[in-house]
Amino acid sequence: MPHQLVIVESPTKTKTLQKFLGNGFDIMATRGHIRDLPTKSLGVDIENNFEPEYVPIDSKDNVVKELKKAAKQADVIYLAPDPDREGEAIAWHVAHILNRTKAEVRRASFNEITKSAVLEALENAGKIDMRKVDAQQARRVLDRIVGYKVSPFLWKTVCRGLSAGRVQSVALRLICEREESIRAFTPQEYWTVEVTLHKEGKKKTPKFTAMVSEVDGDKIEIQNEEAAHTIEADLNNADIAVGAVKVQNKRRNPPQPYITSTLQQDAARRLYFSPKKTMTVAQHLYEGVEIGKQGSVGLITYMRTDSTRVANEAVVHAREVIAAEYGKEYHPDKMPTHKSKGRTQDAHEAIRPTYFDLSPDKIKKYLSRDQLKLYTLIWNRFLASQMSPAVIERTSVDIRAEAETKKGKSKTTREYTLKTGAEKITFPGFLKIYEDTPEENGDGKKENPLPALEKGDVLGLDDIDSQQHFTKPPPRFSEASLVKELEANGIGRPSTYAQIISTILSRNYVRLEERRLMPTELGEVVNSILVEAFPELFNVEFTAEMENELDRVEEGIDPWTDVMKSFYGSFAESLGEASSRTKEIKESYREVLDDKCPECSSDLIIKWSRSGKFIACTGYPDCRYTSDVGGDNGAQTNQETDQVCEKCGSPMVIKSGRFGQFMACSAYPKCKNTKPIPTGVKCPEERCTGELVPRRTRTGRTFYSCSRYPECKYAVWNRPVPTPCPHCDSEFMLQKSTKAKGDHLKCPACGNIAEIEAETEASSS
Repeated sequence: MPHQLVIVESPTKTKTLQKFLGNGFDIMATRGHIRDLPTKSLGVDIENNFEPEYVPIDSKDNVVKELKKAAKQADVIYLAPDPDREGEAIAWHVAHILNRTKAEVRRASFNEITKSAVLEALENAGKIDMRKVDAQQARRVLDRIVGYKVSPFLWKTVCRGLSAGRVQSVALRLICEREESIRAFTPQEYWTVEVTLHKEGKKKTPKFTAMVSEVDGDKIEIQNEEAAHTIEADLNNADIAVGAVKVQNKRRNPPQPYITSTLQQDAARRLYFSPKKTMTVAQHLYEGVEIGKQGSVGLITYMRTDSTRVANEAVVHAREVIAAEYGKEYHPDKMPTHKSKGRTQDAHEAIRPTYFDLSPDKIKKYLSRDQLKLYTLIWNRFLASQMSPAVIERTSVDIRAEAETKKGKSKTTREYTLKTGAEKITFPGFLKIYEDTPEENGDGKKENPLPALEKGDVLGLDDIDSQQHFTKPPPRFSEASLVKELEANGIGRPSTYAQIISTILSRNYVRLEERRLMPTELGEVVNSILVEAFPELFNVEFTAEMENELDRVEEGIDPWTDVMKSFYGSFAESLGEASSRTKEIKESYREVLDDKCPECSSDLIIKWSRSGKFIACTGYPDCRYTSDVGGDNGAQTNQETDQVCEKCGSPMVIKSGRFGQFMACSAYPKCKNTKPIPTGVKCPEERCTGELVPRRTRTGRTFYSCSRYPECKYAVWNRPVPTPCPHCDSEFMLQKSTKAKGDHLKCPACGNIAEIEAETEASSS
């Protein structure tokens, strides 16, 4: 029997594959890339058809030696990195370093790590797909040229150490433009009038609410309090009756199975996972988890995909599980089909479970908490995608209110239309296992039980509630909504979404606050300069078209070198023009202060570093005076407080750092004491003397906990504000933001919800 070697990317897969393939196979891992472009030079010969210079990665010397040693003893070598462009490129690089081996080299690709899938992949192993390799080379060379050529431009105009990325900079632009639209937004006042009604009659019926929507057949816009009070007066003297009742049975179709982007979005909304964390946990589930005596088991299919295609075998197994768990009526007679939206590579299936006898409940003891959460989400979503539609009875009621008003001796009649409705699930279908969230179905409606109503029923008025509102600006992007925006605009691909977001966060161009992405001052400056200097390069349309060009390379339509030539001509021209204006651009962002240097009396200016801006002396390098300034981002640093350092007794001041503001001892560097800025909210635990302060998790997410931790472990995710709850004795409320309700306050004790008043917003900003 020939000796066979299988080479994969991750060492986690080796145990699972060894179990499937037995003693005739050696399984080894590259642990990612083994060759790449050099770190200290461009590594691309632009004059020679953009020929890339690949060099061994220093940290992989031992891996390469072991691969070469094993290859000498093998008769057949199967290259089996992940089944995407990057995996294909890794296989090609491995083949290159093993080019002197006498063994037959084949490319094996499997979408799931199950025995049948692996054996089938080896049986059908073929050649490396050079079209995928070329598409990946084009992306790598594009990104290297942009980063290597544009980053020094940022060094000259802002500060050294900054980086520009072809795709990440467009994501930064989306975030900055959203921030600009929020600042430019002017709130518009409007009012709503909600009435509480009951059905007249001998029997007592439940009260229900309805909203005023029309007057004399025209849609009503209540712009001020006076107009709202006019409507109130009319309704208090109106004859109110049911005008029309419409009952419809609506089918709500099941969701599509997950692709990469929708998995990241749903995991962010439901589990509060960042895209990076979602992909890390999913990678572990795909590669294999130790399941008791079964050993390492790959639990899901490949998690980098933009296709909703599902293997017929998986659909059959899913239908068997659905019938056994919920009944045959919960799966449709015909297998459902899910069409992929937009342009997809369609190389892999949707993300789904691989073993339908391993439900989350059966294997939860073998999974970590995060693995169980994500596996359950994928399991439920896939089963739901194969289930019957939900049937919902939707009742819509139009109510007529005729009001007679007097103006002098004349009488006029106004007819108001009030609308209300209710929904009742008559058959849950897929909702049995996968409930829609408010973000998905668009309704965050409160319960409004309706009595049995018919046209002509007379209604009694119980209460009128007029409320003032203001239009809200567009919300800042969450990580989930940014992924959705990137996908909708054709920016990036399944393998890049998580990396795009983690990159702009790590570069300090963007920060996460209350689970929303906000540009830092540094990020806004970088974006402004890049957009001014390279308007055609860092824009949505160009970046999306470039993704389409890479797809065309993979499809064999365009040579990758032609794509590079087409790109580089206009890029080089823009770069030359921007470089000639370096001094002008730098001067436009130069800010000279009125104060003089306390050490040499020279002018003081604002300078930038990767952590934000600072004050520096123009006499540098002779004078090296620097001090903090309004920093990362926008808050005054070195601002005095009324607190003193508990270590040395010096005053505490507010400073800014990489992760935002904090309190520090003014005696620094003699005393290096620091602590979080308190929120002004006392810890609610009995007999605790601490107060709630902001902290950060290891993944960078902000939460608020007691300053006496670890003695007191009280903590909340949302920012506490010192606003007493009007419905209970809680001394504070939590500031929240949802798509359904917008920005609002919620009591941590009784759950009461209130709108955020202007002074509350100011105090928490």
